[in-house]
Amino acid sequence: MAGEFEGKVALVTGSGRGMGLMDALLMAKGGASIIIHDLSQALVDAGTEAVKATGAPVIGMAADISDIATMQSKIAEAEAHFGRIDVLVNNAGIDPGGALEDTTEAAYDRMFDVHVKGAFFATQAVVPGMKARRSGAIVNISSIWGMSGHTSHSDYCGAKAALLGLTKAWAKEFGPYNIRVNAVAPGCVLTEMTIHKPQEYRDKRAELIPLGRWAEPSEMSEAVVFLASERASFITGQCISPNGGDTIVGI
Repeated sequence: MAGEFEGKVALVTGSGRGMGLMDALLMAKGGASIIIHDLSQALVDAGTEAVKATGAPVIGMAADISDIATMQSKIAEAEAHFGRIDVLVNNAGIDPGGALEDTTEAAYDRMFDVHVKGAFFATQAVVPGMKARRSGAIVNISSIWGMSGHTSHSDYCGAKAALLGLTKAWAKEFGPYNIRVNAVAPGCVLTEMTIHKPQEYRDKRAELIPLGRWAEPSEMSEAVVFLASERASFITGQCISPNGGDTIVGI
């Protein structure tokens, strides 16, 4: 909704492209000031330029999400620049690995460092300010595989499931400060991380989805932005999974 993020500042990790950038753009169009983060300066620059085109105030920060000291220092600088951070979207992620037997210790560590440790300590950096203002919204980007599992990529499934556990714990821990914490667990989405997959694979996956297609990034971002907004003011500790019916939980 127009103007619903007026006066708010949002940090989206991994927002140089894909779903993260779409999250940032939608909140920018809603009036938010944006902090773009990504691994490389080139991605940060691309994301920052895209947000500038909306007319929203924006700054960028390039850092490895798992480099905790650097990340927390840059988050502090960004918070000082804007005076606050009201929304954090823990979106930074990497491509899944493979079968358990093929997963190296280094690949396992990298998976959890990016998805879990990165989200944990980015949240640690923004929460003090949110507590002081008694207001804030955090959205963790999990995955349908974090809920249902998969026949391979168990390290990815485990990392995304861990984010759901953090979501529930933080919702209870920060609720008394009026800080809401929720998760979005995307199904199949056409992004830079998935578009390289063979067309045959994409077609077969689409056949298993009741709506018969993969999602566009904006269809995930609408859920993220809703949870970050005051429209979701009484929603915390929950997970929304836009997946076209790929996973259906009984009610």
